[in-house]
Amino acid sequence: MVNIIVLATRNAGKVREFQQLLKDFPVEIKSLSDFGPIPEVEEDGSTFDDNAYKKALFTAKALGLPAIADDSGLVVEALGGAPGVLSARYAGKNAADKDNIAKLLREMEGVSDRRAAFECVISIAVPSGPALTYEGRCEGQITREPKGDAGFGYDPVFFFPEYNRTFAELSSEEKNRVSHRGKALGEVVAEFDKVLKWLHARLIETKSPKPDHSQFEHNDWSED
Repeated sequence: MVNIIVLATRNAGKVREFQQLLKDFPVEIKSLSDFGPIPEVEEDGSTFDDNAYKKALFTAKALGLPAIADDSGLVVEALGGAPGVLSARYAGKNAADKDNIAKLLREMEGVSDRRAAFECVISIAVPSGPALTYEGRCEGQITREPKGDAGFGYDPVFFFPEYNRTFAELSSEEKNRVSHRGKALGEVVAEFDKVLKWLHARLIETKSPKPDHSQFEHNDWSED
Protein backbone atom coordinates (compact mmCIF):
# COMPACT_ATOMS: atom_id res chain seq x y z
CA MET A 1 0.00 0.00 0.00
CA VAL A 2 0.96 3.69 -0.20
CA ASN A 3 3.25 4.60 2.70
CA ILE A 4 4.07 8.27 2.12
CA ILE A 5 2.08 11.15 0.65
CA VAL A 6 3.66 14.58 0.34
CA LEU A 7 1.65 17.68 1.20
CA ALA A 8 2.87 20.38 -1.21
CA THR A 9 3.37 23.05 1.44
CA ARG A 10 5.74 24.17 4.17
CA ASN A 11 2.86 25.46 6.30
CA ALA A 12 3.24 23.57 9.59
CA GLY A 13 -0.36 24.24 10.61
CA LYS A 14 -1.72 22.78 7.41
CA VAL A 15 0.53 19.72 7.78
CA ARG A 16 -0.69 19.10 11.34
CA GLU A 17 -4.29 19.41 10.15
CA PHE A 18 -3.82 16.77 7.45
CA GLN A 19 -1.91 14.48 9.78
CA GLN A 20 -4.70 14.68 12.35
CA LEU A 21 -7.46 14.11 9.79
CA LEU A 22 -5.72 11.09 8.27
CA LYS A 23 -4.24 9.60 11.46
CA ASP A 24 -6.43 6.48 11.27
CA PHE A 25 -5.21 5.56 7.78
CA PRO A 26 -2.03 3.59 6.92
CA VAL A 27 -0.19 6.57 5.49
CA GLU A 28 2.51 9.00 6.55
CA ILE A 29 1.97 12.66 5.63
CA LYS A 30 5.17 14.57 4.91
CA SER A 31 5.67 18.17 3.77
CA LEU A 32 8.10 19.94 1.47
CA SER A 33 10.16 20.80 4.55
CA ASP A 34 11.06 17.11 4.86
CA PHE A 35 12.83 17.11 1.51
CA GLY A 36 15.04 20.18 1.47
CA PRO A 37 14.93 23.02 -1.08
CA ILE A 38 12.42 22.62 -3.91
CA PRO A 39 11.68 25.27 -6.56
CA GLU A 40 8.57 27.36 -5.99
CA VAL A 41 5.68 26.58 -8.30
CA GLU A 42 4.27 29.61 -10.12
CA GLU A 43 0.51 29.64 -9.58
CA ASP A 44 -0.36 31.02 -13.00
CA GLY A 45 -3.43 28.89 -13.73
CA SER A 46 -6.76 30.46 -14.64
CA THR A 47 -8.71 28.33 -12.13
CA PHE A 48 -8.22 26.92 -8.64
CA ASP A 49 -8.24 23.47 -10.22
CA ASP A 50 -5.36 24.44 -12.53
CA ASN A 51 -3.20 25.70 -9.68
CA ALA A 52 -3.93 22.84 -7.28
CA TYR A 53 -3.13 20.27 -9.95
CA LYS A 54 0.02 22.08 -11.06
CA LYS A 55 1.38 22.15 -7.51
CA ALA A 56 0.46 18.52 -6.81
CA LEU A 57 1.89 17.21 -10.09
CA PHE A 58 5.10 19.24 -9.82
CA THR A 59 5.71 17.89 -6.31
CA ALA A 60 4.86 14.31 -7.29
CA LYS A 61 7.23 14.40 -10.28
CA ALA A 62 10.02 16.08 -8.32
CA LEU A 63 9.94 13.60 -5.44
CA GLY A 64 8.61 10.45 -7.10
CA LEU A 65 5.80 10.23 -4.53
CA PRO A 66 2.06 10.91 -4.49
CA ALA A 67 1.33 14.52 -3.56
CA ILE A 68 -1.57 16.62 -2.31
CA ALA A 69 -2.01 20.33 -3.02
CA ASP A 70 -4.83 22.80 -2.66
CA ASP A 71 -5.76 26.20 -3.99
CA SER A 72 -8.53 28.45 -2.80
CA GLY A 73 -9.85 31.98 -2.88
CA LEU A 74 -12.75 34.37 -2.88
CA VAL A 75 -15.17 34.66 -5.80
CA VAL A 76 -17.39 37.74 -5.91
CA GLU A 77 -20.41 37.75 -8.24
CA ALA A 78 -20.50 41.48 -8.96
CA LEU A 79 -16.79 41.47 -9.85
CA GLY A 80 -17.11 38.71 -12.42
CA GLY A 81 -15.50 36.13 -10.15
CA ALA A 82 -12.64 38.33 -8.94
CA PRO A 83 -10.42 38.22 -7.00
CA GLY A 84 -10.49 34.47 -7.73
CA VAL A 85 -7.06 32.91 -8.27
CA LEU A 86 -5.52 36.29 -7.48
CA SER A 87 -7.09 36.41 -4.00
CA ALA A 88 -3.80 36.33 -2.10
CA ARG A 89 -2.24 39.05 -4.28
CA TYR A 90 -5.28 41.09 -5.29
CA ALA A 91 -3.64 44.36 -4.22
CA GLY A 92 -0.19 43.36 -5.45
CA LYS A 93 2.37 40.56 -5.24
CA ASN A 94 3.36 41.20 -1.63
CA ALA A 95 0.04 42.60 -0.45
CA ALA A 96 -1.04 42.07 3.15
CA ASP A 97 -4.55 40.89 4.04
CA LYS A 98 -5.61 44.42 4.98
CA ASP A 99 -4.47 45.69 1.57
CA ASN A 100 -6.48 43.07 -0.28
CA ILE A 101 -9.54 43.79 1.84
CA ALA A 102 -9.21 47.53 1.27
CA LYS A 103 -9.05 47.05 -2.49
CA LEU A 104 -12.04 44.70 -2.45
CA LEU A 105 -14.17 47.17 -0.47
CA ARG A 106 -13.20 49.98 -2.85
CA GLU A 107 -14.26 47.84 -5.81
CA MET A 108 -17.56 47.09 -4.07
CA GLU A 109 -18.45 50.70 -3.22
CA GLY A 110 -22.02 51.42 -4.32
CA VAL A 111 -22.59 47.79 -5.38
CA SER A 112 -25.84 46.32 -4.09
CA ASP A 113 -25.17 42.71 -5.12
CA ARG A 114 -22.86 41.52 -2.33
CA ARG A 115 -23.00 37.78 -3.12
CA ALA A 116 -19.70 35.94 -2.82
CA ALA A 117 -18.26 32.50 -2.14
CA PHE A 118 -15.06 30.95 -0.92
CA GLU A 119 -13.96 28.06 -3.13
CA CYS A 120 -11.31 25.39 -2.57
CA VAL A 121 -9.92 22.64 -4.79
CA ILE A 122 -7.74 19.80 -3.50
CA SER A 123 -5.73 17.79 -6.02
CA ILE A 124 -4.07 14.42 -5.31
CA ALA A 125 -1.58 13.52 -8.05
CA VAL A 126 0.86 10.73 -8.88
CA PRO A 127 4.18 11.22 -10.73
CA SER A 128 2.80 9.87 -14.02
CA GLY A 129 0.14 12.59 -14.18
CA PRO A 130 -3.31 11.28 -13.19
CA ALA A 131 -5.02 13.06 -10.30
CA LEU A 132 -8.12 13.05 -8.13
CA THR A 133 -9.94 16.32 -7.47
CA TYR A 134 -12.10 17.39 -4.53
CA GLU A 135 -13.96 20.68 -4.22
CA GLY A 136 -15.59 22.72 -1.49
CA ARG A 137 -17.65 25.92 -1.63
CA CYS A 138 -19.11 28.21 1.02
CA GLU A 139 -21.52 30.98 0.04
CA GLY A 140 -21.95 34.29 1.79
CA GLN A 141 -21.91 38.05 1.28
CA ILE A 142 -19.33 40.84 1.33
CA THR A 143 -19.84 43.28 4.20
CA ARG A 144 -19.33 47.02 3.86
CA GLU A 145 -16.67 47.09 6.57
CA PRO A 146 -14.45 44.51 8.35
CA LYS A 147 -15.83 42.80 11.44
CA GLY A 148 -14.05 40.39 13.78
CA ASP A 149 -10.46 39.66 14.74
CA ALA A 150 -10.15 35.92 14.08
CA GLY A 151 -9.27 34.10 10.89
CA PHE A 152 -7.20 35.51 8.05
CA GLY A 153 -7.47 36.71 4.47
CA TYR A 154 -10.92 38.03 3.61
CA ASP A 155 -12.59 36.53 6.70
CA PRO A 156 -13.42 39.95 8.26
CA VAL A 157 -15.55 40.94 5.24
CA PHE A 158 -17.10 37.54 4.47
CA PHE A 159 -20.54 37.40 6.12
CA PHE A 160 -21.96 33.90 6.64
CA PRO A 161 -25.79 34.18 6.87
CA GLU A 162 -26.32 30.85 8.62
CA TYR A 163 -24.36 32.08 11.66
CA ASN A 164 -25.21 35.78 11.16
CA ARG A 165 -21.53 36.65 11.58
CA THR A 166 -18.42 37.12 9.47
CA PHE A 167 -15.86 34.33 9.29
CA ALA A 168 -13.58 36.50 11.44
CA GLU A 169 -16.22 36.43 14.20
CA LEU A 170 -16.37 32.61 14.28
CA SER A 171 -14.33 30.22 16.37
CA SER A 172 -11.96 27.97 14.42
CA GLU A 173 -14.25 25.01 15.16
CA GLU A 174 -17.30 26.82 13.78
CA LYS A 175 -15.45 27.97 10.69
CA ASN A 176 -13.98 24.53 9.94
CA ARG A 177 -17.43 22.96 10.02
CA VAL A 178 -18.76 25.15 7.21
CA SER A 179 -15.76 26.51 5.32
CA HIS A 180 -14.90 25.72 1.72
CA ARG A 181 -11.66 24.07 2.77
CA GLY A 182 -13.36 22.12 5.53
CA LYS A 183 -15.88 20.75 3.05
CA ALA A 184 -13.19 19.76 0.54
CA LEU A 185 -11.14 18.08 3.27
CA GLY A 186 -14.24 16.28 4.47
CA GLU A 187 -14.71 14.81 1.00
CA VAL A 188 -11.10 13.62 0.95
CA VAL A 189 -11.35 11.97 4.37
CA ALA A 190 -14.69 10.33 3.54
CA GLU A 191 -13.18 8.64 0.48
CA PHE A 192 -9.61 8.13 1.66
CA ASP A 193 -9.80 4.33 1.64
CA LYS A 194 -10.66 4.56 -2.06
CA VAL A 195 -7.96 7.20 -2.57
CA LEU A 196 -5.31 4.85 -1.16
CA LYS A 197 -6.41 2.02 -3.43
CA TRP A 198 -6.37 4.35 -6.45
CA LEU A 199 -2.88 5.61 -5.58
CA HIS A 200 -1.58 2.09 -5.06
CA ALA A 201 -2.90 0.99 -8.45
CA ARG A 202 -1.43 4.04 -10.23
CA LEU A 203 1.99 3.58 -8.61
CA ILE A 204 2.09 -0.11 -9.56
CA GLU A 205 1.21 0.76 -13.16
CA THR A 206 4.12 3.18 -13.41
CA LYS A 207 6.48 1.18 -11.15
CA SER A 208 7.13 4.26 -9.01
CA PRO A 209 9.26 6.39 -11.37
CA LYS A 210 12.42 8.01 -10.05
CA PRO A 211 12.24 11.65 -8.94
CA ASP A 212 12.57 14.17 -11.75
CA HIS A 213 15.37 16.44 -10.53
CA SER A 214 15.61 18.20 -13.89
CA GLN A 215 13.08 20.69 -12.49
CA PHE A 216 15.73 21.85 -10.02
CA GLU A 217 18.07 23.23 -12.68
CA HIS A 218 17.38 26.86 -11.81
CA ASN A 219 18.03 28.78 -8.62
CA ASP A 220 14.52 30.00 -7.77
CA TRP A 221 14.46 28.13 -4.48
CA SER A 222 11.48 28.45 -2.18
CA GLU A 223 12.23 28.98 1.48
CA ASP A 224 8.64 29.67 2.59
